[in-house]
Amino acid sequence: MIKILLVEDQILVRDALYRSLTDSGKFEITHAIADASVATDYIQSTMPDLVLMDISTQNHHSGIDATAQIKNRYPDLKVMLMTGLPEVTFIQKAHIAGADSFVYKDISIDELIEAIYHTLNGESVFPQKSTQQSFPDYFQLTDREREVLGLVCDGYTRQEIANHYGVSENTVKTHFSNLMSKTGFPSISKLAIYAVTSGFINPKIK
Repeated sequence: MIKILLVEDQILVRDALYRSLTDSGKFEITHAIADASVATDYIQSTMPDLVLMDISTQNHHSGIDATAQIKNRYPDLKVMLMTGLPEVTFIQKAHIAGADSFVYKDISIDELIEAIYHTLNGESVFPQKSTQQSFPDYFQLTDREREVLGLVCDGYTRQEIANHYGVSENTVKTHFSNLMSKTGFPSISKLAIYAVTSGFINPKIK
């Protein structure tokens, strides 16, 4: 039985993951907790094989910060981070913190289980860059639109982008609309994630 410490603050998601993993007959959930900041306390008592941890947890505590603490104390313990938030800098921050793997919550339970096995086997599972060297209409974007997209990938908010250029938020909103219209993405966040995972933009950590 593979022992997993589950850290997830949303009760519905936590319960669903608990049931799915335990029902598979392959995993034992040692604890299912909501706050990443106390994860090390539970590791001490039951030493799991892997920590499956959300990035944004109870009391605004970061799973990324908790990962750095866990890896400092238990360098051989596998940590897999997960998130449903389209924040493109999370991937780089997870690498820096020492996470073994990183997944988005839009994957299936079978894909999650596969990622867990890969991680336990010493592989690092992260969103991969696309093998296609194409970006929808990327080179038809204006210089300013590419700059704005780059700032989004760097983690800037709409207000911060407006302040950066000395323009109104409505102007930035127009840039966002043009970017989505030209590339066919339904949201600026999904466009930014694609830009990073496809290798067209290498975000900076703020």
